[in-house]
Amino acid sequence: MPRSPTHPEAVLASPDELRDRLRQLGKTVPAKGDPRVAQVRAIVAELGAQPGALLPVLHAVQDAFGCVPPALVGTIADGLNLSRAEVHGVITYYHFFRSEPAGRHVLEVCRAESCQAMGSEGLWDHACASLGLPAAGGTSADGALTLQAVYCLGLCAQSPAGALDERPHARLDERRLDALLARTQKEAA
Repeated sequence: MPRSPTHPEAVLASPDELRDRLRQLGKTVPAKGDPRVAQVRAIVAELGAQPGALLPVLHAVQDAFGCVPPALVGTIADGLNLSRAEVHGVITYYHFFRSEPAGRHVLEVCRAESCQAMGSEGLWDHACASLGLPAAGGTSADGALTLQAVYCLGLCAQSPAGALDERPHARLDERRLDALLARTQKEAA
């Protein structure tokens, strides 16, 4: 294998080896014959001609699959004549796009400055502990609930705020959060 001229200890991979590594990861390249590719191409064909088409396309893809699968980012980028980095940047910038399917319920906790000043970090830590999730949030083991951070729900005057399944809840505290989680768990049972 060739070595990098600037870093002689680094071994460079051939394009075929890189593609094989990406396929092994299983997330960045769609499998041959993946029916989702045709569906994404149809979405791009339908929405791609309008100005600023990326957001409507991403919403449509997420509506179709429950997320924007990383393996389809390249298909979206190619269809809109954008780079993968541009598409990935938009997906990761906006809190409502996700790369993996969410749980049956989604709890968003605002972690913007106003909510932080009113205790949202403690609320976040409490939610993570209550759900048995790591500090970054995520989806519960049973798939019932996804906890994710958001950076402003527009309820700054009523901080700390959150939203459960897109329904806003203001002036949250641990007791009110526990009640929301209990209600969600009861509905899931």
